[in-house]
Amino acid sequence: AISLKVVVIQELPFDMPVSTPLEPRACKHRVLSLIVLAIAYGSAVLLYRLSASTAQIGGDSPLTVENMNPRLRDMEYAVRGSVPMRADEIAEEIREAAAQGVPNPYNFSKLLPCNIGNPQAVGQRPVTFYRQVLSLVDSPHLLEEAMGRKLRGVFPTDVIDRAKQVSDLGSTGAYSESQGLMPIRRDVCHFIGARDDGPPCDPRNIFLVNGASAGIQSVLTALIAGPNDAILVPVPQYPIYSALITLLGGKMVEYYLDEENNWGMSLEEVQRAINRARKDGLNPRALVLINPGNPTGQVFSEDDLLAVVQVCMRENLMLLADEVYQENVYASDTEFVSARKVATQVATEVAADANDAPLQLVSFHSTSKGLIGECGRRGGYMELFNVDPGVHAQLYKLQSSQLCPNLDGQVMTGLMVRPPVKGEPSYRLFADESAGVFESLRRKAKAVTSRLNNVTGITCNAAAGAMYVFPRIDLPLNALEDAEARNIAPDLLYCLSLLEATGIVTVPGSGFGQKPGQWHLRMTFLPPEDELLDALDAFTLHHESFMAKYA
Repeated sequence: AISLKVVVIQELPFDMPVSTPLEPRACKHRVLSLIVLAIAYGSAVLLYRLSASTAQIGGDSPLTVENMNPRLRDMEYAVRGSVPMRADEIAEEIREAAAQGVPNPYNFSKLLPCNIGNPQAVGQRPVTFYRQVLSLVDSPHLLEEAMGRKLRGVFPTDVIDRAKQVSDLGSTGAYSESQGLMPIRRDVCHFIGARDDGPPCDPRNIFLVNGASAGIQSVLTALIAGPNDAILVPVPQYPIYSALITLLGGKMVEYYLDEENNWGMSLEEVQRAINRARKDGLNPRALVLINPGNPTGQVFSEDDLLAVVQVCMRENLMLLADEVYQENVYASDTEFVSARKVATQVATEVAADANDAPLQLVSFHSTSKGLIGECGRRGGYMELFNVDPGVHAQLYKLQSSQLCPNLDGQVMTGLMVRPPVKGEPSYRLFADESAGVFESLRRKAKAVTSRLNNVTGITCNAAAGAMYVFPRIDLPLNALEDAEARNIAPDLLYCLSLLEATGIVTVPGSGFGQKPGQWHLRMTFLPPEDELLDALDAFTLHHESFMAKYA
């Protein structure tokens, strides 16, 4: 303390020399003053260092949450939102309990992920033909042995022939053309032509993409040129649209599907949304159509599609047709009709009206859904129909900036659109496996709808297609008030409660959009039938408990 006093005294600008004798009381006062000054000085140094440290990770840092792109910060994607994040935490708690040999803190031993359309994550087996071809294409030495008859008993001849055809296009470890391999794009065109019974498709208008989502992002990037550019999106919607529109700085304009009419489309509602957008100073650029519906499971009729095409032509809107569930149609009296088929049938007669612009259409398909379920391969395509050549060139430039779509995804897309045909060695097994997947999905769609409609306070439209149900839940007032107190949506409160009690992972309807005052959840019916039926029993018990708690 004495040495500290001397150092400080020597640095202070006192008028009297430090050697001047001081009275005891004055000396005591001076020493206390010096101690206070020393403490203040030390505190100032400490605060400076702390502020400098904070600056390094704060406002002066190149990237923080505060100075990042606000559109990315505002972007939301409910399918992987609060409920799945909590599910990850629960799964880790169960694993830790097992590792430490302590009791499981939950009433279930594993989660049932019903939040996302990820078939193989919940037990759907890969289709043999797809994986056999891909294994040979990705392993040239195996293909050589198969061609040399060493593996003839393992791989059917049509698998070997197809793998050889694909391998002749180049290695799956190399870049391809930016738009995708031309022979696969030709196969896509043959698929489209056969599906729609003409007219011909130009492979130069096909873009192979890393899943339909990548194609959707590319087209929205081209469409949204300013903050007033708007995209009409059905509500409930698949949240990739709201997320990307937010990220790209545009505006989403909602048009509501009619739940009382099996999630049907109302032409009057679409027109209302367009008129409202323009009244609000927005510039509607495109209309999104999801068919079959996600999350709602409806399949639009040809008349519905005709009405949409006519609206888009009259209002000069590009039509974005999200058709990734086109193989997932379960209702016996319903069939999938593509927007392209309707557009080509009516284009000539409708375009004859001088007030109508030619329809611009982009259609999307994917290897992630259907009966193939190869989500992780990230394969798919988009077709540009009647799109300006200059826009085509810009979309090509955009895709070129990412070099090319991944090769395994391209191969899988080619296999999806050109599967084995009757008479080929792989056909029987392929047909049996595909039919098994389809019939299981059909049974589960019916069972889930039926069981949910037997629960008091829940109503659920039939899932005519896709992989989901979207039941409405009538929540009691006390639950609404509790959710408000927690600052969360009421259906999120319900889904979190369901997760904690049963292990069933769902997505609250608020993540997809819904009419004000209504509450829903989305639930896939992809898990194995026995697990799904058991989960529905647990769902019912939880619902009764939840309603009693908030009665």
